[in-house]
Amino acid sequence: MDFSVEGRRVLVVGAARSGVAVAELLARRGARVTVTDIKPAIDGAGTLAAQGIALELGGHDEARFTAADLIVPSPGVKLDQPAFAAARAAGVPIVGELELASRWLKGRVIAITGTKGKSTTTTLTGQMLEHSGAHVLVGGNIGVPLSSQVDQSTPGTLHVIEASSFQLETTDTFHPWIAALLNFSPDHLDQHPTVEAYAAAKQRIFQRQTADDFAVVNAEDLPGRALARATPARRVPYGLELSGDGFTVDGGHIVERKGGASEPIVPVSAVHVLGRHILSDVVAATAIARTAGARAGAIAAAVEAFRGLPHAMQLVATVEGVRFVNDSKATNVEAARRSIESVERDLVVVMGGRYKGGDFRDLLQALTTRGASVVAIGEAAPIVVDALGGAVRVERAATMGDAVRMAFAIAPPGGTVVLAPGCSSFDMFRDYAERGEAFAEEVRQLAGTRRATREQ
Repeated sequence: MDFSVEGRRVLVVGAARSGVAVAELLARRGARVTVTDIKPAIDGAGTLAAQGIALELGGHDEARFTAADLIVPSPGVKLDQPAFAAARAAGVPIVGELELASRWLKGRVIAITGTKGKSTTTTLTGQMLEHSGAHVLVGGNIGVPLSSQVDQSTPGTLHVIEASSFQLETTDTFHPWIAALLNFSPDHLDQHPTVEAYAAAKQRIFQRQTADDFAVVNAEDLPGRALARATPARRVPYGLELSGDGFTVDGGHIVERKGGASEPIVPVSAVHVLGRHILSDVVAATAIARTAGARAGAIAAAVEAFRGLPHAMQLVATVEGVRFVNDSKATNVEAARRSIESVERDLVVVMGGRYKGGDFRDLLQALTTRGASVVAIGEAAPIVVDALGGAVRVERAATMGDAVRMAFAIAPPGGTVVLAPGCSSFDMFRDYAERGEAFAEEVRQLAGTRRATREQ
């Protein structure tokens, strides 16, 4: 796309990773860039200044918004602030980082969204395509901003992008060749005003697709199917128990069914990560990679080598027969349900954090059928207790260390403790990764304490 920011006054709102990356990209493209952030100080301020990027910290100046030629909000910055309203009234375009970076890409885009499973599916899709010999850049919400990959983009590059609702809500021309919607359930209601607004943001992944593109959709997720209904792209269905054409599991293999024929691609035994929902992610990645031209052997090799992502159903340790599993990435109620359903019995769930919507009562069936207990932590602990306390055992813990020790005391021999918070981490931790690391460290300390006790 012929898009230029040469000489334009561009205001980047938010100085986290994506904001810094897009500010540097804009500066390289000749824009006059200012970064504004409510924090009084940011890391890397000197590096930005050395590139000619101005900084305004400690708050937002509305006059700066209305005087800009273009505003680029970072993902997660709330767009209902008065300064944005004033900019819109002044006719200033507001374009998100994902949208802006995509305008300069030379390669094709494979975009993946969904309430749960984005990171696993995105990572594995990229590895499948790399095993097939493609030039692949994996980025977006997964940790590498798309803006930092623009200069590496070639006509032969496949950009595998994890796209969050915050990134998608500020897209306009963003055009994935392959768009995948893994699932949909209420989430991020602390940021989006309604479930409908959240759904509308997710749906934008299909907005610019044409009949020459592909839409990979979970046929077993009815809300997701509904959001994909309007796309003119060619449908590629997948599901764990799909009955018709598409990608599914049959006879111990992930297979592709087409016109009555069934091609085995990956043995299920090659999947080394716990959880039915992880298997669904592997089927999704297989569907996406195969649609993009990956060879069956390369797909199988990538799955065999994949040991999961940190904080996603990650086995931390086994302490005196009790398994501890870190699923800190389960940051909403639906994700927590999938974690719970990955363990058949003798389960203790560590749950809680900063509440961001959803109904914990939706977990009751999965918990009661497994005879599960819950240890509630964080700001949401009272909500967890109110929702679940009458039907399952619920204890409250003040710290992660207390939660780990309490869960170990409750767990029966041969049982499993899963950190499946169903909430964000921001009440107690910087992010889900710090929360997961804290859980793992407390488990390691518990293991050391129990070992020392046995040796005395």
